[in-house]
Amino acid sequence: MIGCAACGGGSGGPTGDDGPPGDATPIPIDGPTSLTLPPLDQGLDYQLGGAYPPPAGVKIVSRDRKESPAAGLYNICYVNGFQIQESEATEWMTQHPDLILRDGGGNPVIDVDWNEMLIDISTAAKRTQVAAIVGGWIDGCEAAGFDAVEIDNLDSYSRSGNRLSEDNAVAAMALFSTRAHAKGMAIAQKNSAEIVGRATELGTDFVVAEECNHYSECQLYRAGYGDHVLVIEYVRADFTTGCTMYPGLSIVLRDRNLVTPTAGAYVYDGC
Repeated sequence: MIGCAACGGGSGGPTGDDGPPGDATPIPIDGPTSLTLPPLDQGLDYQLGGAYPPPAGVKIVSRDRKESPAAGLYNICYVNGFQIQESEATEWMTQHPDLILRDGGGNPVIDVDWNEMLIDISTAAKRTQVAAIVGGWIDGCEAAGFDAVEIDNLDSYSRSGNRLSEDNAVAAMALFSTRAHAKGMAIAQKNSAEIVGRATELGTDFVVAEECNHYSECQLYRAGYGDHVLVIEYVRADFTTGCTMYPGLSIVLRDRNLVTPTAGAYVYDGC
């Protein structure tokens, strides 16, 4: 689970025709629109810490919703749909205070690892309000030219102190999926291997999985989504294991802060 409070920088990427690569997989959805899944077993880059020209061989890129897509590649739009970016905390406190999850004392419930407030999706009415906000971001991703979206922190219910449930998360994700599909965009389940069995309810089309080799979860994702699993590892040994065990998956090694190539801590490798 990676937040994007530090996202910045300009867009980049190799020149080419706009839109997904020709070997991406189109699948039908309800209605006249069709959506396209990420191409299988192609180079992947994960650029949530700032956009930059993708390395040679990369065909799939994930970037923050405030960035521009990379020309000629399959572009995934990162949206933090279940928690609030640190940089947007004031906006939510002033404009949507009733949609912030609160503890018994009325204080926001915080994911301490990322210092992010949890969004309150505990009731159908609140989920509808949240879906309207997140849906606007999804619309923006489509308008910018992204091919798909990944909605982060699906598992925030596990950090809610039992104030939110798995059912709440699944119901909210279903609303996000409906919005994405209405725009002709594929949508990813982000992490949360424990609910792969509810993929039909989630309405998700593929997976973006962080450290599934590290946590021995890749096969769980493959059981639900086949080879439509995009893997990000942060430890070289886990990356090497994944490349050996799952040669049909798109797997990338990145540094945990997802910095750009100009930073000394930058790490990138792919298989």
